[in-house]
Amino acid sequence: MPEAPDLYVLREYLEPRIKGEVIESARELRPLVVRNLIGEPLVEHVRGRKIEGLDRKGKLLLMSLSGGISMVVSPMLTGDLSLVEASKKPLKSTILTMNLGGGMQLRYSDAKRMGQIYYVGSDNVGEITRVADQGPDVLDDPLSLADFRLALKRFRGEVKGVLTRGELVAGIGNAYADEVLWAAGIFPFRKVSRFTVDDVNRLHEAVYSVPSQAVATLREIFGQRHPRKDRKFRSVHGKPGSDCPRCGSTISSVKSRQRDTNFCRKCQPGSMFD
Repeated sequence: MPEAPDLYVLREYLEPRIKGEVIESARELRPLVVRNLIGEPLVEHVRGRKIEGLDRKGKLLLMSLSGGISMVVSPMLTGDLSLVEASKKPLKSTILTMNLGGGMQLRYSDAKRMGQIYYVGSDNVGEITRVADQGPDVLDDPLSLADFRLALKRFRGEVKGVLTRGELVAGIGNAYADEVLWAAGIFPFRKVSRFTVDDVNRLHEAVYSVPSQAVATLREIFGQRHPRKDRKFRSVHGKPGSDCPRCGSTISSVKSRQRDTNFCRKCQPGSMFD
């Protein structure tokens, strides 16, 4: 899943390259993925609109178009927004293409069609559930420890679920939740209602330091190239059976709620029944 660090560097790459461009034409290849809240055919309504900016909020990309229109991209698990030469053959997973000037094309692809694109009036973006339900962005100025502690008290569930839900902080998904909890030395299935003062302190530190460091790492990996999914640099997520970078123990994998959780049983002790 593209999460805050991935989308942060993608936005950094795309925004200066597409801002000010006019959408000359568009094509919907998989219309069911696009949630058109305007009421007029997208391919006709979007034609001739200028791209005024590209922002990010949590795990969403928000593209502002002229005339008070926005396109909100929620990539979910396999979605990808990319800028390619228009002559390049679309993938089978390509959902939407938009032709820009200079022979370039902005494409949204999604192999599993789990993501959504919302085509909506800019004044109504805040009404989209995925936008409205998010907490403060994990890459914005951190909450103070006191405010973080207060916000965490609203939750009672397992800490990984609290992180990925996006209401405490926005932008952390399955992968970075594993990374944050490994950095904090916290068992992923521990209930936040059982946290000690030290647990909260370590979680607060890791929640902000891990995504921030990931942005720096991704910038270094891709430079001026189009950012793609890269998980090789991560410590535990996607690496079951590998050695823990901290203690050398074997990284474990547990499947729960249709997602894999990777962690070190030695560095992150705990019980599923605690």
